[in-house]
Amino acid sequence: MNPSASRAARHRADTPPEEPPNSPAPAVPSTALLPGTGDADVPRYAPQWLRLREAADAAARAHELLDPLRLRLAHRSGRGTGLVVHDLGCGTGSMGRWLAPLLDGPQHWILHDRDPRLLRFAAAGSPRTTADGNQVTVTARRGDIGRLTAGTLAGASLVTASALLDVLTADEIDTLVAACVGAGCPALLTLSVVGRVELTPVHPMDREIGEAFNAHQRRGHLLGPGAVGAACEAFARRGATVRVSPSPWRLGAQEAELAAEWLHGWVGAAVEQRPELAARADTYLRDRLAVCAAGELRVGVHHGDVLALPRPTGEAS
Repeated sequence: MNPSASRAARHRADTPPEEPPNSPAPAVPSTALLPGTGDADVPRYAPQWLRLREAADAAARAHELLDPLRLRLAHRSGRGTGLVVHDLGCGTGSMGRWLAPLLDGPQHWILHDRDPRLLRFAAAGSPRTTADGNQVTVTARRGDIGRLTAGTLAGASLVTASALLDVLTADEIDTLVAACVGAGCPALLTLSVVGRVELTPVHPMDREIGEAFNAHQRRGHLLGPGAVGAACEAFARRGATVRVSPSPWRLGAQEAELAAEWLHGWVGAAVEQRPELAARADTYLRDRLAVCAAGELRVGVHHGDVLALPRPTGEAS
């Protein structure tokens, strides 16, 4: 998923993606189709974009949320059997590649996505070992987050997601939260945009493009920049302890390729939302790309990471 530049994740999606270079042939150990899921309206996120942003995502995620998460996992019931982690909207599996090596004990990751191609990439690229050298195993499940239930998460130790909340509606976030709380399962939900972008040097159109992009993020009842707050409120209403930490992208000359791709998506989404910007936005984009190519552009894209700790199942309220 791509909250930071929604069009950038889709602008090449009409072209079938190539297999990742130098990667093993995807082999999914176990693939399940959740009931009621068909092929219609399957979102297509370009694997090229997801790979390009992976390093920036890893650098941005809030490491300070890991200690309270580890403490909760260490005191869960059934901890001797290893972790079961459900990764929602897994994309190419970057969350697992980041988090699995930071947690101890054997882990079984259940990867959820509506796009079967991305599930293949995620399963093929999953990490093999944990922080203490234990094994990581993977199952892929194709399905819709809107159908997630506490029963789906039965036996789960943790739910994760990356760049997901802001492309959900209020009802979908409520469904996700209800499932996690109903299962007594903690959730680590990272890299949701919060509606703030900083570019240096400053350009007179930065604010106008940013406002149009934020409006595009809210189209069709999506929560966009309001998603972090909505998720926190939904968890809190159900008695969960919630922590939020910033997780900004900081892009400079070393990340010029990512910054350029992000600019295309950011400006493209703004123009899609406000077509009257097209002529000026075209000039703006050319100017920004020139500064980026010269290694002089600095981009800050602000996100929020959420750690929600519901009461374990069966604990008195």
